[in-house]
Amino acid sequence: MTDEKQRHGCLTAWLVLMIVSGAFTILLYSLGRETIQSLVPSSPGWTFPAFVLMGIANIICAVALFQWKKWAFWGVVTITIVGFIISLSTGFSVFHAALGFLSVAILYGVIQIGGENKGWTQLE
Repeated sequence: MTDEKQRHGCLTAWLVLMIVSGAFTILLYSLGRETIQSLVPSSPGWTFPAFVLMGIANIICAVALFQWKKWAFWGVVTITIVGFIISLSTGFSVFHAALGFLSVAILYGVIQIGGENKGWTQLE
């Protein structure tokens, strides 16, 4: 039996999706600023760089989770809370602002499944 850590496919797929969505967030808020501003006119200018930084932070956390770092899970939770607060401040409804917590719940779920490949117990 090997001591090498292994993750199950659901966790791997979710981490890849986190990286892709983080990159999409960066592109969306960097290149689509005018469109977003026209759709959500109450959005203050500082929210755009904030969401870009959050996208970068999410990518960093996903990569760190690939490397079995427990702090990265708590980083995702923190980023989601900050995103919730920013979304509320720009006029989004509580429901729409809270949708980010669904991502954290899914991440927590896929870290907890997997039997021998359960991610949570392998995090350092």
